[in-house]
Amino acid sequence: MFLTQLTINFFLFFLGLVGTALNRRNILIILMCVELFLLSLNLNFIIFSVYFDDLYGQLFSLFILTIAAAESAVGLAIIIIYYRIRGSISLDQIAVLKN
Repeated sequence: MFLTQLTINFFLFFLGLVGTALNRRNILIILMCVELFLLSLNLNFIIFSVYFDDLYGQLFSLFILTIAAAESAVGLAIIIIYYRIRGSISLDQIAVLKN
C-alpha cells in the first residue's frame, strides 16, 4: 500500500513537471502544474507522517496547503488584472514587458 501511494505521488509530480516544461504559452496551465507539485509534496508528507506515526508531516502539509491557497488567489488576481489591461494572458506578450 505504501509503495502504491508513493508511485501515485511520483506520477502526480512528474505530470506537473512535464506540464510546466512543455507548456510555455498558457500561464493558467503553468499555475495548475505548480499546484500539482505542491499537492504531490503534501501527499508525500501525509503518507510518511502516517507511516512513521508522527503528526508533524500532517501539520506541515496543512501549512503548505494554506500558503498554496493564498498563492493561487494572488496569482489569479494578478492574471485577471493583466487580462483586463492587455486583453490576453499569453506568455509571449508578457515576455515583451521585460524590455
